[in-house]
Amino acid sequence: MTTARVVSLSELGSADVIKLIDKELPSPAKGEVQIRQTAIGFNFIDVYQRSGVYPLDLPTGLGHEAVGVVKALGEGVSNFKIGDRVMYINAGIGAYASARNVPADKLVPVPDQISDEVAAAVFFKAMTAQYLVQKTYQVKAGDIVLVHAAAGGVGQILAGWAKALGAFVVGTVGSPTKFAAAKEAGCDAVIDYSKPNWVEEFIKATGGKKANVVYDSVAKDTFLGSLDCTAPFGTVALFGGASGPAPEIQPEILNKKGCLFLTRPSVFPHNATPALLQENARAVFDAIAKGYVKVQIGAKFSLEQAADVHRAAEGRKVSGAIIMIP
Repeated sequence: MTTARVVSLSELGSADVIKLIDKELPSPAKGEVQIRQTAIGFNFIDVYQRSGVYPLDLPTGLGHEAVGVVKALGEGVSNFKIGDRVMYINAGIGAYASARNVPADKLVPVPDQISDEVAAAVFFKAMTAQYLVQKTYQVKAGDIVLVHAAAGGVGQILAGWAKALGAFVVGTVGSPTKFAAAKEAGCDAVIDYSKPNWVEEFIKATGGKKANVVYDSVAKDTFLGSLDCTAPFGTVALFGGASGPAPEIQPEILNKKGCLFLTRPSVFPHNATPALLQENARAVFDAIAKGYVKVQIGAKFSLEQAADVHRAAEGRKVSGAIIMIP
């Protein structure tokens, strides 16, 4: 038996509901791998789930993404060996832990050139950016792309990847303190979506043109403006809700604003099978190798500081990715 330190929630609510407990971890079952986790990724979906925006069955753990070292193999596992470095994003909730048993078919090997901390900081976010720029809308040279929350973990990767593909990228941020991070990520122009005239500022930044695609993870505060920033027959990809759920609209609005395409994608359906997971992971590793995906670790916390991680994220106090070290 291995004793693991894990986050356990008995209720949903503020960051105060996050508690750490010791849990006895059994030997890995058939098809499973036991991992000693070395770095844990934070993603804003963790906040949505902890707060009840995306309700979970209780009691529950938290977290979707971690990196670690294989410590034990369950029966029938032949594609990994003890000592391998591995990571996952879709092995079920419970990544906030020092050790964990994970189905082997949910694991991806970590390339030698990528450190544990970088892998934890980038993988979930890069897999999100991957489906957005390659599948939801295939970004190409000459496109105008609007990326909301461009100083955040996903936003920085998304902006940089779109720029590397030849797009003109406008990023939004929620405060002037994040302008530099968004600019450094690859944005050609940066605007503050908290200002009432941000839509006009966007159109000014593009020389009077609108976006072929808008990537909106902010939702409540930006969604209606996102529709106004989208060119006829353009795409609005609503993939998060950092400020709250997007306002409900009548479908006819999409017609009146230019026959727009509106979609609400997410990372898990895009990686629902082992084959898809491996294929998309290869695309991400290729993008990293080409320099399309760059990583800025904005803050590191211990696992015992998990509640502080959530407070910092909700308070928009960190630019870039947040990781935890067990």
